[in-house]
Amino acid sequence: MVHVGIGYDVHALVAGRKLILGGVEIPHTKGLDGHSDADALMHAICDAVLGALGEEDIGHFFPNTDPRWKGAPSKVFLAEAARQVAKRKGKIVNVDATVIAQQPKIYPHIDGMKKRIAAALGVSEKQIGVKATTNEKMGFVGREEGIAAMAVASVDLPL
Repeated sequence: MVHVGIGYDVHALVAGRKLILGGVEIPHTKGLDGHSDADALMHAICDAVLGALGEEDIGHFFPNTDPRWKGAPSKVFLAEAARQVAKRKGKIVNVDATVIAQQPKIYPHIDGMKKRIAAALGVSEKQIGVKATTNEKMGFVGREEGIAAMAVASVDLPL
């Protein structure tokens, strides 16, 4: 039976941090603020996969109060989400995600993101969709104060 989960994440843009999205370092004057590498895209995907399992969110598995996760690469979180799927003898069918950012341009980095996301989840790149859009200069994203990401994941689980 196919189960579907949705994920959303947002982080503020701040000076002095690298910008990591989908496991790719993107040249930019600011990076995302957070306890780990603050990869909003991978975090949203992680929540989508965990949601398809009926599990709690990423913060339950990797609390930002735990020093082990300080600066951690988010591929670790995706790998754990995939491990949770395998533990239930399930299979990730696909993931579709969107990054919402006014700047920088995301499109040139999408292939690299898909590769890294697929590798972390242990699936084919063909099972990963990544898109990008702006917020038409509206709200915190439009003012370039932060970047958001949303994702949906489908997971086939035995009955």
